[in-house]
Amino acid sequence: MVGRNVRRLRIAVGLSQAALAERIGVDRAYVSGLELGQRNPTIVTLWHIAKALGVKLRQFFDEEKQRQRTGLRPRDER
Repeated sequence: MVGRNVRRLRIAVGLSQAALAERIGVDRAYVSGLELGQRNPTIVTLWHIAKALGVKLRQFFDEEKQRQRTGLRPRDER
């Protein structure tokens, strides 16, 4: 969920993976891995990403956007 939200927000502000990576001081491959769910970022890294994208940190954990897109409900609502 976090990686998908990072990707969605990055695209919404018009940044490439390379541009975001440069802003937060990591390799583009790291951003790619994060967006694909292959990396587990620290809260500090997420804070840097949020700052670079101009969003609030909590937006990376927004399940509502995911639920709207997929039609899935949280486990406790199933």
